[in-house]
Amino acid sequence: MEGFHEGQKVWVSQSDGSQRSGIFVSDAEIPGWFGGAPAAYVVYPDTRTGEEVSILQITPRDEG
Repeated sequence: MEGFHEGQKVWVSQSDGSQRSGIFVSDAEIPGWFGGAPAAYVVYPDTRTGEEVSILQITPRDEG
């Protein structure tokens, strides 16, 4: 799986199947002994809000 870097433009898959443009901030802490998928923090430039999402929801955004 590709690693992400701070400030990288990404797509974040939403629960309704759409994608939202975001910016990768950092990996979230490893869930510890509770398990679970790796997570990351992203921010959304359009609303200036952020959230923790599963790393599996994130794909690189190519703005070429």
